[in-house]
Amino acid sequence: MTKTRKTYDKEFKLSAVKMITEGGMKLSEVSRDLGVNENSLHKWKKDYLLDQQNAFH
Repeated sequence: MTKTRKTYDKEFKLSAVKMITEGGMKLSEVSRDLGVNENSLHKWKKDYLLDQQNAFH
């Protein structure tokens, strides 16, 4: 059996990251609420903080 990988659009990623960076939520809370792996959220947050203008292109 093969697993299919979920893909998330730019707006979803930005929203998730902003819940952490601006909304004051813990990464683990956002992960649980949105059903996104914590490792993915860590990477998205890192990418966003490194280059907000070009993140997720």
